[in-house]
Amino acid sequence: MSKGQITGSPQEGELVVVTVKTVKQNGCYVEFDEFAGLEGFIFIGEIASGWVKNIRGFVREGQRLICKVMRTRKDGSSLELSLKSVSEERRRARLQEWKNEKRAHQLLKVIGEKVGWSEEEVTETAEELTEAFATLYGAFEDAAMKEGSLVDAGFEGEWIKEFIEVAIENIIPDFVEVRGTISLSINAVNGIAVIRDSLMAAENFSSEKEEIEITCHYNGAPQYRIELKAPDFKSAENVWESATTAAIEIMQKAGGEARAWRE
Repeated sequence: MSKGQITGSPQEGELVVVTVKTVKQNGCYVEFDEFAGLEGFIFIGEIASGWVKNIRGFVREGQRLICKVMRTRKDGSSLELSLKSVSEERRRARLQEWKNEKRAHQLLKVIGEKVGWSEEEVTETAEELTEAFATLYGAFEDAAMKEGSLVDAGFEGEWIKEFIEVAIENIIPDFVEVRGTISLSINAVNGIAVIRDSLMAAENFSSEKEEIEITCHYNGAPQYRIELKAPDFKSAENVWESATTAAIEIMQKAGGEARAWRE
């Protein structure tokens, strides 16, 4: 840790969410929304590009801002920030990220109440999920998009079912992902061709219009991995059933054996 660095503070260059506390002629003091007790200062020259005639025309007490961390002040008391260094696009993205994270913490509290967690258990779980998925919201996103993501990350317990249900109900992902395995075996001269036709039958359920994507991958004879992406779980479930049924029927008609199961 360098001299003057504040413990638990954001890094230089990081975009942070702050709330204006006091506006002065030469700048404004702000409080960090994500770092309790930490204070920052935005010099008037970092408020906006060009000459700022009246600082109150750009910032006001109670206003929430997205700023860039420039440096730690020499006395180590606060961080110097820049408002003008943040583009509108980055501002919107960072603000949405902050809103998503707040929402995720609220949802986890709801889950905690349902399963009987204490405040300490909610906090501990939030920290563990954040460590595993980079953000708490990311954990909810993964749970809504991909079945088994929490278990794959090493989590266990009855609360996972509740977590997934809340994620699906409250998080709208770009797509959901379902994975499974299909076993195809046949003892025939044209066995390779039959297996190929079976897998192609499954992949043919892909639809660009309906935003369905199915890909088959070799796991090691006689097993093949099926990866399916769809707009929502209901669509994914229906397509999984149709695709695997089509593949199994081709194999069985040719005298082979086939079965499919989800991860």
